[in-house]
Amino acid sequence: MNKKGLGRGLDSLFGDYDDYAPTEKPVSEEKEQPKVVTEVVEKVVEKVITGPEEIPIYLIDRNPDQPRKNFDDKSLKELAQSIKTHGVIQPIIVAKKGERYIIIAGERRFRASQLAGLKTLPCIVKDYSERQIAEISIIENLQREDLNPIESARAIKALIDGYDLTQETVADRIGKSRSAIANTLRLLTLPAEVIKLVEENRLSAGHARTLTTIENQQAQYEIALKACDNKMSVRDLEKFIKNLDKKKNGKKEAPVQSLELRDFAKKLERVFSTKVSILGNDRKGRIYIDYYDADDLQRIYSLIDRL
Repeated sequence: MNKKGLGRGLDSLFGDYDDYAPTEKPVSEEKEQPKVVTEVVEKVVEKVITGPEEIPIYLIDRNPDQPRKNFDDKSLKELAQSIKTHGVIQPIIVAKKGERYIIIAGERRFRASQLAGLKTLPCIVKDYSERQIAEISIIENLQREDLNPIESARAIKALIDGYDLTQETVADRIGKSRSAIANTLRLLTLPAEVIKLVEENRLSAGHARTLTTIENQQAQYEIALKACDNKMSVRDLEKFIKNLDKKKNGKKEAPVQSLELRDFAKKLERVFSTKVSILGNDRKGRIYIDYYDADDLQRIYSLIDRL
């Protein structure tokens, strides 16, 4: 299976009429192959005329591996009302499974159609294996940004663990940087109580990533609650944690770094695709390069080895 192809998103699911377009040939060759030309025309005509299939809703099942778990009730009711008035404008994507069908993309439209009382649903049927269904369902949601940060992290982890993919491969497939993938996965290291705050939209992904810099999980939860109660911005939370570290370590505030040194740190971050910290000044200091797992460390090692 060509995994790279999945990264094209929904465009690859719908197919393309150009798949059936005959290549230009001399007139003599066309006359010698009238049967082939006729078959091509029949396929194009059949595809244009038939279009999506109207499938009874009771034959369609939700995908148990659907990474999106939360659907806003108010938004679903609004979509259901729109479907009652205008019908389902965009077909959902399904795969045949025995005598039934499983949803690959479009579960929100499916749920809203049920609320609207529809008996059938326009569907495009694709012939995919169970592995392809799982991969496409995850990637489609990630590309559409329909998932909350925790759902995204769990979906990415499912791709990596379930299909033995690297962070770089997943990043390439869904069009994100490798550092963005690593930062998203870090959210899963938070305690369950903090993860729940993110799922409930009480904390943003930025708040959650800031909390991962704290080692003690109890402290993570207590500070997370403080951030919620005081409606802290991400920058406010970063300052709060930084001040806690100063008090804990009894260190004086670090000297202001030169613009050149800060610019150098940013360039290193672009080179290594990860967070780079420089402690010190133009005369003396230390450089810290963050890595988040064994693959990440190996990637950074390979970069330094090439340099």
